[in-house]
Amino acid sequence: MNANNVMTEGVQCIPPMASLQEAAATMKALDVGALPVCDNDRLVGMISDRDIAVRSAAEGQDPKLDTVRDAMTPHVIYCFNDQKVSEVAQLMRDKQIRRIPVLNREKRLVGMSSLGDLAIEIEDEHLSAQALKGVSEPLSSPTSDGVR
Repeated sequence: MNANNVMTEGVQCIPPMASLQEAAATMKALDVGALPVCDNDRLVGMISDRDIAVRSAAEGQDPKLDTVRDAMTPHVIYCFNDQKVSEVAQLMRDKQIRRIPVLNREKRLVGMSSLGDLAIEIEDEHLSAQALKGVSEPLSSPTSDGVR
């Protein structure tokens, strides 16, 4: 089974120059906690509700004036749609991430996959349990910006 079998298609992106208020409103409307940031059909980052809270609101920034680029995580871990699910689960475990953008080989965003998608869609209970365990373990050394 490949990543394209366990992903959500039709993912909505937000542009890097959108305001954080627009990003938050989009997340609310879609009932999601993170959005891929795309510039000219290319993935350039991810923005989460936590990014908005910690990198902007907690610093006293104005969500109407600050842009997505100001608070997004620019270095995104992703997988390819033709990668094996076991590789994707291992990547999520190793990098301790709960959701991952899925790109085609032309590096265009084609979907998103989450731990929930893996748990529901794959038949290997051991594989999904190992992915969840790895993501849930505390980091031995936090990333420089504290974001996973």
